[in-house]
Amino acid sequence: MSTIATLTVELTERAYPIHFSDSLNALKNDVAALRAAGRSVRVLSDAKVLAAQSHVLEQAGFENAEILSLPTGETTKSVEFFSQALSFLAGQAANRDCALFAFGGGVIGDLSGYVAASYLRGIDFYQIPTTLLSMVDSSVGGKTGINLPEGKNLVGAFWQPKAVYIETRLLETLPSREFTAGMAEVIKYGMLYDSNFFKELEQVNTLSASSPELAAIVRRCCAIKAEIVADDEKETAASGGRALLNLGHTFAHAIENVAGYGQYLHGEAVGIGLNLATHLSAEIGQIDASDIARAKTLIERYGLPTALKSPLPISDLMAAMQRDKKNRGGKLRLVSMQALGQAVTTDGVDGALIEALWKTIGAE
Repeated sequence: MSTIATLTVELTERAYPIHFSDSLNALKNDVAALRAAGRSVRVLSDAKVLAAQSHVLEQAGFENAEILSLPTGETTKSVEFFSQALSFLAGQAANRDCALFAFGGGVIGDLSGYVAASYLRGIDFYQIPTTLLSMVDSSVGGKTGINLPEGKNLVGAFWQPKAVYIETRLLETLPSREFTAGMAEVIKYGMLYDSNFFKELEQVNTLSASSPELAAIVRRCCAIKAEIVADDEKETAASGGRALLNLGHTFAHAIENVAGYGQYLHGEAVGIGLNLATHLSAEIGQIDASDIARAKTLIERYGLPTALKSPLPISDLMAAMQRDKKNRGGKLRLVSMQALGQAVTTDGVDGALIEALWKTIGAE
């Protein structure tokens, strides 16, 4: 796998770098350049990240920068904390030359991006992801947003970062449960886009923050996402396109919503969703039983769930799926696989089949 130092996300109107090797030095240089230009820098983070990694900000030149520390967890992606973050900027009279840095996992990155997209109709923001999930997925591509009681990510904007700084050493303080959750997004890329990458993951005995293979795996995930996003930045393709990145996510988002945000980490729900996506693909005649077994084996080998830990009502799960952003014309749009490594969008799946799939993983 590639050991590139910087990956450029090429979009129609602009491009931006994802820094890998020596990323913290790149961050330090960018912060210094912003300040030399007379621009203010501000940071959104959470209490756990700051307790474990505040020295990173100090070393990168954020001394005397205003930092807003928010609670840890999915419930922070809410209207309440969105408003609090906006008031954090407005209360200090931050203007349009303010640069906002997201220092945390996917929750902080998604919230910060939406704050940046909304405040004064748009300010620059930068991503410093601190979890495996945010490094390989949410920090790249410009999807930002918050949750509503009715569903996940129902409010948001496409707002691309100016740069992303990925330093896998930051994962050394990440709780093991969080690292495991991030592996769901890693596995997802092999299932939806790259069968050879899937095989490589099958051949790795174990993976942790200290694994020598990790940096290259993170780079490969980012490269896949950058390629897909470049072709369909705002998910407008009639079929396929950026929507493919949501393999397993329609199921996962429903689980998170119905169980209550925080009951499952996002990656844990995605693990279950990926298992359901493979079964869906088999039921509609696109893959065979051996592919189901391979996917489930890999998901479970990394400690991810493939079934619910306690029953959830099928009626509520189905209602949550109806609110999914990918749906078109009042019909569910799901992502399935024609083969491992080859995902497609699938419309018009029979509701009875989906209900039957929910039953296989413990819903009732």
